[in-house]
Amino acid sequence: MRIALLGTRGIPAAYGGYETFAEELCTRLVERGHSVTVYCRQKPVSDRYRGVNLQWLPTIRNKYLDTLAHSALSTGHLLLHRYDAVLYCNAANAIFTLLPRLAWMPVALNVDGIERFRKKWNRAARGWYRLSEFLATRFPTVMVTDARRIAAYYREEYAAESVCIPYGAPLERLGSTVALNQIGIEPDNYWLYVTRFEPENNPLLVRQVFETVETPRHLVLVGDAPYAAEYIAAIRNTQDPRIHLPGGIYGQGYHELQSHCYGYIHATEVGGTHPALIEAMGKGNLVLYLNTPENAEVAGDAAIPFEKDTLAETILHASRMDERERNQFRSAARLRVQRLYSWEAITTLYEKLFEKLQRRENPLTVQWNSQ
Repeated sequence: MRIALLGTRGIPAAYGGYETFAEELCTRLVERGHSVTVYCRQKPVSDRYRGVNLQWLPTIRNKYLDTLAHSALSTGHLLLHRYDAVLYCNAANAIFTLLPRLAWMPVALNVDGIERFRKKWNRAARGWYRLSEFLATRFPTVMVTDARRIAAYYREEYAAESVCIPYGAPLERLGSTVALNQIGIEPDNYWLYVTRFEPENNPLLVRQVFETVETPRHLVLVGDAPYAAEYIAAIRNTQDPRIHLPGGIYGQGYHELQSHCYGYIHATEVGGTHPALIEAMGKGNLVLYLNTPENAEVAGDAAIPFEKDTLAETILHASRMDERERNQFRSAARLRVQRLYSWEAITTLYEKLFEKLQRRENPLTVQWNSQ
């Protein structure tokens, strides 16, 4: 099949969950013999990456216009070509999905979480996301949700069904420690949290709470965000020598940090299935997670929940955990990802979805088995 993906910043992944998803999915689809094009906002070094065609188009560098401007231009370019299936990412792009449908190209829209709940958006942006949620149930051929909880939201709010396909995660642990050496930390002697530095992801809370915990272990807070200089400055305002803020780290360095941490702290409040949470579990880590329905859906009984006001005591308890109990959580986490969130299984679901779209068959018959 000829497949196009729009609505992310592009690949190689160097920003967040959507970009990781695009790289992992599209490269696997290419390995299976499909022709895949990813629309990119950053000009790539080459017009191909691991077999995926990269189509660069400019954008407007503005918090409120970046995604919409690029998706509008990408949609215009898309209409000049012919694809068997088109995948848009981000509910904000719902309005554009009607155009390729009118050109007789089937379209899937991955809506992610409930973005209008993020504090970074002003009233107009939240209103746009609210409208886009409704359009997501009407304009694309099919809507894709990445968590049962998000699927239930659209069912309850809009009486709309979706195909539920979560994100995936690799299971391999890396032996190399180049990223650790650059930061100045030792294996098994640090807690890790990787996220976009936005208020709903609570990196500031994690940093502030960790400062109160008496432990010799370190905290590595990996992340960045555009248009958030003031919030990032607040996160970096620490004198604690145990806390490291190396910025955004991607690719091998990211996987090295995931492979060697003592434990992983996940503190997101908004969104569906978060790739970094699944990846931490897939690496067989001891995971602490903020107790939201979406995070609990992913973690099951293979990780330890916390509330905002219990994070300090949860870190302290986990830091004192004996090796047998810690290994029980680590083994359970890895097995859960292996059973439910492997990238190969997720790619197969998307491949089946695209085949249904190409044949004009009912795409809702493709569903993830979370049992």
